[in-house]
Amino acid sequence: MAETLHSNSTFLRPAFFILTGIPGLGGAQAWLTVLFGPMYLLALLGNGALLTVMWIDPTLHQPMFLLLATLAATDLGLATSIAPGLLAVLWLGPRPVPYAACLIQMFFVHALTAVESGVLLAMACDRAVAVGRPLHYSILVTKARVGYAVLALALKAVAIVVPFPLLVARFEHFHAKIIHHAYCAHMAVVELVVGNTRANNLYGLALSLAVSGVDILGIAGSYGLIAHTVLQLPTREARAKAFGTCSSHICVILAFYVPGLFSYLTHRFGRHTVPKPVHILLSNIYLLLPPALNPLIYGARTKQIRDRLLATFTFRKGQF
Repeated sequence: MAETLHSNSTFLRPAFFILTGIPGLGGAQAWLTVLFGPMYLLALLGNGALLTVMWIDPTLHQPMFLLLATLAATDLGLATSIAPGLLAVLWLGPRPVPYAACLIQMFFVHALTAVESGVLLAMACDRAVAVGRPLHYSILVTKARVGYAVLALALKAVAIVVPFPLLVARFEHFHAKIIHHAYCAHMAVVELVVGNTRANNLYGLALSLAVSGVDILGIAGSYGLIAHTVLQLPTREARAKAFGTCSSHICVILAFYVPGLFSYLTHRFGRHTVPKPVHILLSNIYLLLPPALNPLIYGARTKQIRDRLLATFTFRKGQF
């Protein structure tokens, strides 16, 4: 183990960190596998089913469904980046994580979260064009343009999140190697650093405000245009149908941003009033709840996907 004692309370960069899960719960945290285990299973099965259906059905190879496929793939990656380790810590107790693996997990968790937020913005813009310019939709929104948008979102996420592990890697000394968290969150690792972490704190705050803030404003603007267009429609039935095309996306937005906003506010402003186990529990729910709910929302509320899933399962049942 490449660990050298630097002083009585300071260590050189450890070969590994130890994740403790949710501090203060002790052996009782094993029961949380009953919560997070089904969430991860739903994320795997639901998003896997969505991707499979959209892959095998040519009628679903449309821009809107390509964005949905991107969301499903992002959800799979986000859930898999934390759930296996989380479940292992909750069930088996504290476990070591190699230093490099910790930084890699840190990168993927934050990068995939940024991608998901960007995809939700792209889907809002897609709905705005579909409602506001329905006759020009097929010209304005093409598969090629969706592909370029997804590539741009991925490159943006990589560019803005790479500084996280790099800002941590510049430090050589740590107070401890025990991370009181269930995964390698950026700020949870920064708390162990010996040195001036002002740059880490400022960049983390700026990134949260820039990414989520800009995306939320873009989504709000898109739905402002949608509302303006829909309210000008002549009949109540037409207005209800137009809003109905956006209902699934609105549910997904709420599932992603509401837990995220609550987790962010309790972390930034409730540090001394909200117990730390609640902070960590909320951060894990924020990352695992949307991947579990999104396929259920789209599977239940999108007719093309619902019909295709029913046809697939009915066909297979008929084979037996």
